[in-house]
Amino acid sequence: MSAKIGYTDEPLGDLKVIPDFLPSPDDLVFREEGVKVTIALSKKSVEFFKSQAAKHHTQYQRMIRRLLDAYVDVHSRPLPRRLTRTARKRASG
Repeated sequence: MSAKIGYTDEPLGDLKVIPDFLPSPDDLVFREEGVKVTIALSKKSVEFFKSQAAKHHTQYQRMIRRLLDAYVDVHSRPLPRRLTRTARKRASG
């Protein structure tokens, strides 16, 4: 067992109050607005996501949604300043 800590009434020294920077509980439960769609997926894709969801104790629809969101995040970034070969060809043609 560890030794007990003994506290004393000594002065704490120069203290500084730090403003609260943590998000409120309401901000932590934020959910992005969803749009319901109907989509036909391949049987193998659905089976894959269902098996992975079961392993990770989550919903397969949520995994698919996050995958699509990650794809959008990557492909929504501004293009790099350096032109690709195809873009250079179009610009010069």
